[in-house]
Amino acid sequence: MSARTPRPPRVRSDRDAADQSTRADRPEQPDRSGGPPDGADSVDRRTFARAGALWLSTGLSWSALSALLAACNSRGPDEAQSLLRFAERKNEGVERWLVRHTTRDRAPRAAKPAGLAFPKYFISDRVPVWDAAARGPWALEVTGLVRHPLRLTLEELSRLPSVTQRVNHYCVEGWTAVATWTGVRVSELARRAGLLPDAQYVDFQSFDDDYHESWDLESATHPQTLVAYGMDGAMLGPAHGAPARLHSPLKLGYKNTKYLTRVVFLPERNGGYWSDQGYEWFAGT
Repeated sequence: MSARTPRPPRVRSDRDAADQSTRADRPEQPDRSGGPPDGADSVDRRTFARAGALWLSTGLSWSALSALLAACNSRGPDEAQSLLRFAERKNEGVERWLVRHTTRDRAPRAAKPAGLAFPKYFISDRVPVWDAAARGPWALEVTGLVRHPLRLTLEELSRLPSVTQRVNHYCVEGWTAVATWTGVRVSELARRAGLLPDAQYVDFQSFDDDYHESWDLESATHPQTLVAYGMDGAMLGPAHGAPARLHSPLKLGYKNTKYLTRVVFLPERNGGYWSDQGYEWFAGT
């Protein structure tokens, strides 16, 4: 049986902010007032990438692929599942080759920062805010296949060697936003925790209704993959994932877990909120 097709997002009000935020009923929908037009001819990035992988790996004509994917739900037609899974594996191999430690994303110098217009997404019914009175001070756990598990308060995290980078943020729907992020490289956390040889994947877990997504180790330890606590020169706000969130230009937005609480190094991949519903697991940009 196919997974349910994600619903369009709903707009909700944040109690302590005057602006509105969007509940992520599907990965990162753009503001249609400035994004690509609605309509039957629009094709999201994920469908296009999946169709491209099918085209390259199966030899089917593009017109045949268009007919195959037309009117599909988020996973495609049931009868195409084995073909789609094969294409995704082939596509992941290409993406792993492209996402090397020598590659770097650079936002164009002329690109305007998104600023307050940077999209705000979450899966809870309202903007998640850490409740220190009920839960105690927020801390980030680094655990799993490590020699020395870590538990870092926000102050401790911010005292570690930091990186500030102005990069692109890529959405599965095909749009891009630019922001400047400050945080600690995941590779630095892995080094301090003493990563064990069996670790091949990383699960990034959240207090946003238990949202999580797992990554391959190479992408997670890329120099541009950060646990970010700052955005555009200020501390991260609740609408964008405070106290800390994952951010990397290497992956599509839905893989960048917000409201981060745990980084767990694993021997095998374990899926994620959206990848379990049919969205591409690797999700490279």
